[in-house]
Amino acid sequence: MPRSTHALLAAAIVAASLSPAVSMAQTAPAAQPPAQTQPAIKPSEAQLQKFASASQKVAVVADEYRPKLNAAKDEPAREKVYREADEKMVKAVQADGLTVDEFNGIGQAVEQDPQLRQRVIELAQKNAPAASGARQ
Repeated sequence: MPRSTHALLAAAIVAASLSPAVSMAQTAPAAQPPAQTQPAIKPSEAQLQKFASASQKVAVVADEYRPKLNAAKDEPAREKVYREADEKMVKAVQADGLTVDEFNGIGQAVEQDPQLRQRVIELAQKNAPAASGARQ
């Protein structure tokens, strides 16, 4: 499961950059996702809506665990924090009706396609609570 942890955390960074409520989450330390040579999937509108919702939840988890990760004294402690964050992120993604693979695939597609990215931003802003700031 360590592979899914790092992939999901990388996706969380992408998700965080899309979420107006947690825009500071972009600064999390994470492994760089590998360059993609194969074409990304073309998600449906329903998948994009699920992704937008799940990405906001994943970004909140990433934001919650960033200080814990930074405070980890050694690699075993860091891995424990990763595992805890991974469990919460997986639950958040699954609660929105996506598998981790679907979430990560859509995240890659969104990262590669500016039009998809803009659509997810619009969906995230539409679903964001009014108090999270309508600034842009």
